[in-house]
Amino acid sequence: MSTLTLDAADEIVDSALKRAQSLGKAVSVAVVDAGGFVISVRRSDGARPLTPDIARAKAYTAAVMQRPGKMLKKWQESQPVFFSQLSQLPGAALPIMATEGSVTIKRDGEIIGGLGIAGGTADEDQQVADDVLESLGYELEFAAWGVAGTPAGTTEKGTTEKGTTETGTTDKEA
Repeated sequence: MSTLTLDAADEIVDSALKRAQSLGKAVSVAVVDAGGFVISVRRSDGARPLTPDIARAKAYTAAVMQRPGKMLKKWQESQPVFFSQLSQLPGAALPIMATEGSVTIKRDGEIIGGLGIAGGTADEDQQVADDVLESLGYELEFAAWGVAGTPAGTTEKGTTEKGTTETGTTDKEA
């Protein structure tokens, strides 16, 4: 079982802050372990005061829901009452935020944490998170809900297919 060390979390945070700065964005970055517990949070100079809390909630969501926030959006839209209740559970430390910039940290097929970026637009937050995790060798593919083993957007041979839906079927099949 892999764990996310403080050194690895700091490497992710440092890389994310540098990547955001290259885009001209002042952001906050949070990294949590697989249980959603904070390992590292940093707010860059000029980032808005609420961004560290948003980044923590995004990281928490990706870790405890075991899927990136953007993958959770359709589920949240189809079951808003369920999602609003998740944050009210006695064990929920933070709100569940199904949005961009909420990315699950995965290595060797194992979920080891969550990354949250807050301060740019939704697309900018997502791009920073994806760029950083990919550059550091983390996995970005996740199986569609209810489909074991096959990442969403891929065929059985592992090649990406255009038009794949959240369920893993193509638009032609749906």
